Amino acid sequence: MTLRKFAGLGALLSFVMPGLAMAEEAAAPVLNSGDTAWMLTATILVLFMTIPGLALFYGGMVRSKNLLSVMMQCFAITGLISILWVIYGYSIAFDTTGMEQGVVNFNSFIGGLGKAFLAGVTPASITGPTALFPEAVFITFQMTFAIITPALIVGAFAERMKFSAMLVFMGVWFTLVYAPIAHMVWSGNGGLLWDWGVLDFAGGTVVHINAGIAGLVACLVLGKRKGFPTTPMAPHNLGYTLMGAAMLWVGWFGFNAGSAVAANGTAGMAMLVTQIATAAAALGWMFAEWITHGKPSALGIASGVVAGLVAITPAAGTVGPMGALVIGLAAGVVCFFCATTLKRKLGYDDSLDAFGVHGIGGILGAILTGVFAAPALGGFGTVTDIGAQVWIQFKGVGFTVIYTAIVTFIILKVLDAVMGLRVTEEEEAVGLDLAQHNERGYNL
Repeated sequence: MTLRKFAGLGALLSFVMPGLAMAEEAAAPVLNSGDTAWMLTATILVLFMTIPGLALFYGGMVRSKNLLSVMMQCFAITGLISILWVIYGYSIAFDTTGMEQGVVNFNSFIGGLGKAFLAGVTPASITGPTALFPEAVFITFQMTFAIITPALIVGAFAERMKFSAMLVFMGVWFTLVYAPIAHMVWSGNGGLLWDWGVLDFAGGTVVHINAGIAGLVACLVLGKRKGFPTTPMAPHNLGYTLMGAAMLWVGWFGFNAGSAVAANGTAGMAMLVTQIATAAAALGWMFAEWITHGKPSALGIASGVVAGLVAITPAAGTVGPMGALVIGLAAGVVCFFCATTLKRKLGYDDSLDAFGVHGIGGILGAILTGVFAAPALGGFGTVTDIGAQVWIQFKGVGFTVIYTAIVTFIILKVLDAVMGLRVTEEEEAVGLDLAQHNERGYNL
């Protein structure tokens, strides 16, 4: 009798266990090929923004004797940050160990090293809001953000920093500024700015305010270029700059729509509002310049394009089309006056207007996100109290500005004391292409 009971139990288990295994398999997250394809595409678009987009945009604006130096810096930063991201950057930006919503601790400011050297990442590792695409794709996507942010700073100190000092500065700045800010804003529950409720869909604080403020500090610490502002320093090839701006415009759809981390309605709306804001900013800058200076310029409309792209970045996932129109128009006009009138009055030498466009545009966009994310103004966020959200956005902007400015200043002053930041007057006069790389952009 007992043997028959055991036999019956065995037969029952033989039917039940396969069913349990099938249920467990069905519950496992399944990779979504559509989301994966979109994120692969978005990643390529964001990398395209730096090389060749930003390299051409900046390269055309410097004097011909410094063309290669700026392009070289963009390429070298791409290589350096890629490796640092793999070794520890991804981990300290996105490792959530020790984080708890509403609790401020060390891990609210910086992640751990649980993912250092990409430990545990395999072809089977998947991630996303509902674990739908490979973690390797997310790692590479976020790597492209980490690449372009320090590359943007180059525009502020172009034509005067030593290449060796630039490399060391970018590596240290990435470690102490970019990765912690990314962690505080994007890592999720327990991140300092995340828990504050700061809205930053694709990098208003993490990328643009961060880079713009660092650029301002860098140009102040290094001092003005020899001859600035009395010596003419006109862009040597605005054709390059326009091509670079066009590449940034196209690539930015990966930047903003890709930040939905899925092929969904949020990505589609992010794409639409990005186009609207960019077009409005281009026209806003163009007409502001036309009215002020009597003629619209190619450099002006290219700069307006970038200002619009910058300003809509934090808002792209939450604002509607009309909000994007206002944000873009405001960015074009405000950034025009900051990059021209304000810079002349204050006398700082932000060579290619990294602060005037990215810093100011990022601040403006971050604050206006708190306004136009509200459904009452056509937004798609969860903002019910505009005043309260604007205050949160102000806090996020203020924290980023103060943290970035202080740490960037310390890094630069230490490096200046240890190895020197600036090329000699003779090297600056001859141009960084020859002085730093023994090459010429043009051999006639």
